Amino acid sequence: MEKKFEVSEFALEAVRHFEFSGTLINVRPFGNGHINDTYLAEYDIFGMGQVKVIIQRMNRNVFKQPEELMENIVNVTEFLKKKIEKNGGDPSRETLNIISSVYGKPFYVDSQGEYWRAYKFITGASSYDLPENPKQFYESAYAFGHFQQLLSDYPAETLHETIVDFHDTKKRYQTFERAVAEDVCGRAASVQREIEFIRQHKAVASEFMDRLESGELSLRVTHNDTKLNNVMIDDLTGKGICVIDLDTVMPGLVMNDFGDSIRTGASTAEEDEINLSLVSCSMELFETYTRGFLKGCGNSLTPLEVSLLPMGAKMMTYENGIRFLTDYLQGDVYFKTAYPEHNLVRARTQFRLVKEMEEQQEQLAFQKKLVAGRVRLADFIVCVYAGGNFRVAHIAWLIEDRDGEAAA
Repeated sequence: MEKKFEVSEFALEAVRHFEFSGTLINVRPFGNGHINDTYLAEYDIFGMGQVKVIIQRMNRNVFKQPEELMENIVNVTEFLKKKIEKNGGDPSRETLNIISSVYGKPFYVDSQGEYWRAYKFITGASSYDLPENPKQFYESAYAFGHFQQLLSDYPAETLHETIVDFHDTKKRYQTFERAVAEDVCGRAASVQREIEFIRQHKAVASEFMDRLESGELSLRVTHNDTKLNNVMIDDLTGKGICVIDLDTVMPGLVMNDFGDSIRTGASTAEEDEINLSLVSCSMELFETYTRGFLKGCGNSLTPLEVSLLPMGAKMMTYENGIRFLTDYLQGDVYFKTAYPEHNLVRARTQFRLVKEMEEQQEQLAFQKKLVAGRVRLADFIVCVYAGGNFRVAHIAWLIEDRDGEAAA
């Protein structure tokens, strides 16, 4: 029996207000994102077959200024198209292509005041929640690194903050403490162990922001949601061809982009795995991602940024644990949930990963002594999470892939 999909009248209203060609034959929910409502619309174009289009309702509870958000995306994708064309690539597949509304804007406001946008569907490519093999993870790493490299000369200060203080972990911590104090849902008493874990790690929250405030680090154009499923993998070649979901493209720190990928992609379990014994950080995937990311970035990162990449993994894991638990305490107002404890389960997986990372940090003093020159710098990145159990071959792979020459 054919599955029936529920599509709101407002989604159908939005579909009718974008500049599409052909006859609409189907609209259905698409993907599993936490924030926006996404639909896949299929059109029949006479003599050309079927064409697919992505339609999204932007979540105004999360993105308070949707017009500024779309201004960011328009400007960044136009910049990327020029770079891709210059490099001999295919901008129709290697970046998002926005479809204008019938009013000539990159969005449509429906009769309820909700904002919608449309993108051309990237055919012959797929996204994955977890890597099916190391190559997929490498390709996602290369794609995000290359995204960083392509935008390395984009003026970050011209972008709007689509979510203010999104990766300001110090402010995330402050919001968490307010949520505990207010306890609007009466849930705090049942999660004292998780609350204490966050408080014991308060110093982590300041690691990057203090360096940014002192001028040691500078803001770049960053993606800020570097999950594996935000890279389209070509179905034939297996190459990572396009970085998608650009809602949070704004000024940020490259270590956070690296770290969020490790947090999600190198984990051995889903983000909402209940059985914590299944949750760990795969060193094989960590090493694989590091190689791909550095290769994609080329020479666009500073030595300090490279040396802080491992800390990015711990930072992003800790921060997301804070966010999930804060949302749980506040009544699940940000992330979509499937059951009452969903955000709590998500928080626990993050804290499990942080704990595992810390168990490996006894090797950190030894590893830091090895940071001298480019070979040892890459060695350090792998070593922080390997607990010292690195192999020389891994170092050679990192440097050979990054610089095009084998390590001596």
